[in-house]
Amino acid sequence: MRKLLSVLLAGAFMISAAGALSACRNNGEASGIADKVEAAATMTEDELIAEAAKETGKFVAYGNSSRIVDAMEGFVAKYGTKLNLSSNNATATKQTDTEIFTLIDTESKASSNAQNASMVLIQDSASLDLYRTSTDLFYNYVPSSLGSNISDADKVPLAQQYINKLFMWNTQGSEVPEFSNVWELTDASYKDKIFFKSPKSEQVNMNFLIMLTGEEWSGKLEDAYLALNDNVAATDVGEGKKYENYGYKWITEFIANCNFSINSDTTIAQSLSKPENEGRMGLFVLSKLRDESVITENLQVAAWKEGSDNKYVKIEPFAGFMYALYAQLASYGPRPYTAMLFINYLMTDEGFEPWASLGGYSSNSSIPVTEGDSELSFWRDNLVFEDGKYIISVKTKVEDYINGLLK
Repeated sequence: MRKLLSVLLAGAFMISAAGALSACRNNGEASGIADKVEAAATMTEDELIAEAAKETGKFVAYGNSSRIVDAMEGFVAKYGTKLNLSSNNATATKQTDTEIFTLIDTESKASSNAQNASMVLIQDSASLDLYRTSTDLFYNYVPSSLGSNISDADKVPLAQQYINKLFMWNTQGSEVPEFSNVWELTDASYKDKIFFKSPKSEQVNMNFLIMLTGEEWSGKLEDAYLALNDNVAATDVGEGKKYENYGYKWITEFIANCNFSINSDTTIAQSLSKPENEGRMGLFVLSKLRDESVITENLQVAAWKEGSDNKYVKIEPFAGFMYALYAQLASYGPRPYTAMLFINYLMTDEGFEPWASLGGYSSNSSIPVTEGDSELSFWRDNLVFEDGKYIISVKTKVEDYINGLLK
């Protein structure tokens, strides 16, 4: 797997020039899945069920979220009788993205595909984009039933849901953090007080930092810096200077203040919420506040901090970041029609139920957010959203820079 990924990364910058090769990549002809997706586009649910019922082999799904196991149980309960599926031949397992890529690559070479996965949920947008453009291992499918309830931006690859990581802080004691501009977090007073899972072990954290080096977010960081410093520009940013742009400057100074001693968002939430951790803060998954072991009343979500006018205090230029879980067909799986039916199910209220709580946001706009949470549109105005294509275009350069800071 490492060899395959290194080859793909080495070729990332040559993809656009390799026109002839690109024509045969990811078109699904080798596995025959392209024709099946095209056929399914005009099928009713009953017709899709009928095609899925003809399929043989196990129905296997891999996901970066453990809740895919619950979703599979619900799917089997609903369709199992019609598809001759049970817990014996329909399984879902949680895997890391790296493990998923390894498994799918290995399975594509198997002499028989009867045990192969037919569907995956992946969260690393950059690596997925590279695999989609460089191999035929994954194929995109958008349920026609979604209609206008999904934005064009969420269709390719299909974003099944979004997850956010937000700045939160402990509200106990006399040293309660107060900030409205992320540059304040680079001040020496925050040294070792910001809990953040190391980007070396959490790819979405790395992707977030990489996004900040792009023109859009480095520009917003420049505006935020000027706003905080009486419109005086930094002397160490620009061509030939210490930092290429304001994104690199913020990343460097933020990382210098981060505490990477806890390698779990759940544990960060638990620890940070304890009264004795006054004056500390973290950048971690909002959904961890659902855990009963977290003392939620001791935590303040930056994006929901209210001012004297009872309006949210906007954190400039972001209050955290958002990333997606992408649903993809595994091109060499034995049950493509079953996988498409499963994706249809995941995009409904019933199929989204395992994730339907604080911090889970379906890309299907007809599925409401949990009561007390904010709409996806609110987060789009307040968070950094991943762009896999940009990330992969600078991945090697920026990751090397960040890893150098983490040594």
